[in-house]
Amino acid sequence: MFAEVYITVALGFGIIMAGILALIGLANALSVGDQLGERLETYTALPTSRHMNDPDRRRIRINRMRLRLNSMLSPAVAEKINVKLMSANWPITETEFVMIRFWSTFGGLALGWLVFKSVWVGIGFAILAYLIPEIILRRSIHLRRQKFAKQLVDVLVLIKGAVRSGYSFLQALDVVIQEMGSPASEEFTRVRREVGLGLPLSQALANLHGRVQNDDLYLVITAVNINTQVGGNLSTMLEAVTQTIRDRVRLFAEVRALTSQQRFSGYLLTLLPFLVTAILFILNPEYISRLFEPGAYLCIPIGALVLVILGNIVIRMLSKIDV
Repeated sequence: MFAEVYITVALGFGIIMAGILALIGLANALSVGDQLGERLETYTALPTSRHMNDPDRRRIRINRMRLRLNSMLSPAVAEKINVKLMSANWPITETEFVMIRFWSTFGGLALGWLVFKSVWVGIGFAILAYLIPEIILRRSIHLRRQKFAKQLVDVLVLIKGAVRSGYSFLQALDVVIQEMGSPASEEFTRVRREVGLGLPLSQALANLHGRVQNDDLYLVITAVNINTQVGGNLSTMLEAVTQTIRDRVRLFAEVRALTSQQRFSGYLLTLLPFLVTAILFILNPEYISRLFEPGAYLCIPIGALVLVILGNIVIRMLSKIDV
C-alpha cells in the first residue's frame, strides 16, 4: 500500500510536468505562427522532389520534427546547456538534451518499480538516470578540452607561419582548419563562421574561449585583440606567446612528474579499503557481513567511506599545483 501511494504520486508528478511542457510548447507555437515554419524551410531548403529515395524522406521528416520540437520547447531550457553541448560538440540541441534527461529519469523510475517492485529502487534508478547524461557530458567536455590544449602549440605554429607568409589572421585560421584535426579544426571553423555572419573577431574569439576554457588560449586571444586595437607585428607577438606557452607546458609536465607519487598514493589509499572488503567477502563473507547489518556496527563502514572520500579530496588538493 505504501509503495503504491508513492508510485502514484511519482506518476502524477510526471504527468503534470509533461502537461506543463506541452502547454508551454503550445503557447509558443501559437505566438510564433506559421511564419516560423516558412522561414525554417526557406533557410534549410528541404527538398520535396518526388525523385527522393526513402532514406532522404525519412531524414527530412526527422529534421522537421526536430525543428518543431525545438521551437516548441525552447522557452523551457537554458542557454548554459547549449554552451556545454557546443563545448562537447554533441550534435543535439539543448531541448533534446533536456528531453533525454526527462525521459531517462521517467524510464529509470518505471524500470526500478516494475522490476524490483520497490518505489525506493525506482527513485534510486531515476536519480542515476538523471545524473548519468550530465556526467557523460562533463566527461566529454573535459576530454575535448584536453585534446585542444595539446593541439594549441601546433595551431600557433601554423598561424605564425601563415602570418609571416603574408596571410591575414582570418586567412591563417583557414590554414588551421585545413591542416589540423579535431577539435581544433572544428572550433576554428565555428570562429570563421561567426565572423562570416557578422560577429566581431574579438567576440568570436571570446566565444571560443568560453567553449574550451583554456588559459593558454586566453593569452593568444589577448595578444590578437591588442594587435587589432593598437597595431604592431602580429608574428612577433605570436612568437612570444608561443614560447610562453611552451615554457608553461614544460613546467606543468615537471610538476606532474614531481607530484606523481602523491597522486598515485591517493589512488591506492582510496581503492585499498574497497579491495580489502571485496577480498574478505570472498574469503569469509560471514565475518565481514556483520559490519553491514543494521545497528551500531553499520556506523563503521559509513564513517570509513566518509573518511576515505575526505582523505582523497585532501590528497588531491595538496598535489594540485597551478602553473
